[in-house]
Amino acid sequence: MRNDTGRGLFITLEGGDSCGKTTQIELIRQWLTELGITPVMTREPGGTALGNEIRALILHGPEDVDPRCEALLYAADRAYHMATKVRPALTQGRVVVQDRYLDSSVAYQGTARALGVEEIRELNMWATNNLLPDVTLLLDIDPVKAQARRTRELDRLEREPIEFHQRIRQQYLALAQAEPERFHVLDAARSPSEIQADIRRILTPLIQSFVIDGQAQS
Repeated sequence: MRNDTGRGLFITLEGGDSCGKTTQIELIRQWLTELGITPVMTREPGGTALGNEIRALILHGPEDVDPRCEALLYAADRAYHMATKVRPALTQGRVVVQDRYLDSSVAYQGTARALGVEEIRELNMWATNNLLPDVTLLLDIDPVKAQARRTRELDRLEREPIEFHQRIRQQYLALAQAEPERFHVLDAARSPSEIQADIRRILTPLIQSFVIDGQAQS
């Protein structure tokens, strides 16, 4: 069910590793702040104290983590995150901007880890009590180009071979094709300013409606 709180606005950003989500999320925060809206900025895995501990286990834990264990760790983080941070914020009428959500698990664990798209989607829909974003911005880029951007030490998932990341990209595009009313695919190989211009064009009608309805909270 799409954001069923009836009040807030739930925006997620998705994409493969090094697609530029962090930059765009900060630009979105600045833009919303200029509009007089103080958004709730969060991420998965993480977003809470418990989530940050789970994030460390997933991204920097042992190399022999079983794919099913990995999927369940993500789902556990997501269940807690939704229950304690995101749903309460939406119920209060807040704008939530989130780095990754259940679509990441479908792409990474469902497809790249070969655990099954439907199985992983059902697990995470159950974990989140069927909460879907109002809009999902997919930053799409060739994994080879994305890898060339990396300058820091890689985490456990980033170290996977290029074929792993190519499978992720194809699944993301399949998700976007299946849900065109929720997903917006953006060419992430462009400059940050070009991408941000498209994001603002997409979000402006939603933000305007949100403000007109008197739901914007600071």
